[in-house]
Amino acid sequence: MLSFALFGCGRIGKMHADNLASHPKAQLTAVYDVNEAAAAEVAAKHGCRAARTVDEIMAASDIDAVMIASSTDTHVQLLTAAAKAGKAILCEKPIDLDIARVEACKKEIAGTEVPVMIGFNRRFDPSFAAVKKSMDAGEIGDIRQVIVTSRDPDLASLEYLKVSGGIFRDMTIHDFDMARFLLPEEPVEVSAMASVMVDKAVGEIGDHDTAVIIMRTAGGHQAIINNCRRAVYGYDQRIEVLGATGMLQANNRRATTIERWSKSRTAAQDPLLWFFIERYKEAYIAEIDAFIKSLETGVPCSPGFEDGRKALLLANAAYESLKTGRTVAVGA
Repeated sequence: MLSFALFGCGRIGKMHADNLASHPKAQLTAVYDVNEAAAAEVAAKHGCRAARTVDEIMAASDIDAVMIASSTDTHVQLLTAAAKAGKAILCEKPIDLDIARVEACKKEIAGTEVPVMIGFNRRFDPSFAAVKKSMDAGEIGDIRQVIVTSRDPDLASLEYLKVSGGIFRDMTIHDFDMARFLLPEEPVEVSAMASVMVDKAVGEIGDHDTAVIIMRTAGGHQAIINNCRRAVYGYDQRIEVLGATGMLQANNRRATTIERWSKSRTAAQDPLLWFFIERYKEAYIAEIDAFIKSLETGVPCSPGFEDGRKALLLANAAYESLKTGRTVAVGA
């Protein structure tokens, strides 16, 4: 039984609390949030303690690991403190919005040998994981193209978007990781286009809501990512991989697989699952499974800190491409 502390008791933090509390090999021991009422609510629901300070958790001898689900600007501080305290770490993406802070964190925790997993949960989606397994088994031969479609059901609030780091660092960061997960080698070039098509207010805060990114590896393998902040039909999450001898696809999720046929309609299906907590429910649970298994076996966590760093480098290259109108080489 692994004892966890949770940082952050907002929407995603509450979901993580539920998953940790119900996991057969995990125990939710403590929670912390700057909003004391939110922390008290989660603590009461799961019968654990609400810590008053970060230091209280870091010093606690009965806590083995931390789940960091607080705001992005707190990730580096908490990750560094937890590593130095010897706590295993599962941290939501991104590590930070600033690559300089990520690099500094990497140096700061070097030598601690504390396991770190970054929460790119989509790798653990059952269908996406099955695509990867089939690829690795050689089912479709040499990989030629990877296509990632990721569209939100609606815009987040402008208050959130102002501090999100922009579409590439907030939304596309998951898709950069998925492309890296599926490609046979690292992308070396990025070309990006982005527009304001959904709401002009997004452009007024310096962000974009619709984007396409093309990446190429040294061996010529291609990845295409398409994003939009509003898909009126629901949360659109699909991947496609083209190989020399075939193609693999993983499509959207619905509440059921029922098709309804009648005089007035053909093959009407349930709507798409609305957003990420519903769509990736199994993936979030499998992510915790993988983290605990890594700690039990000593196998390095994956995705790890370096995966978080490399996804941010791709986001930065995409912004440079957007700014210059050129294809940009990915930083080391």
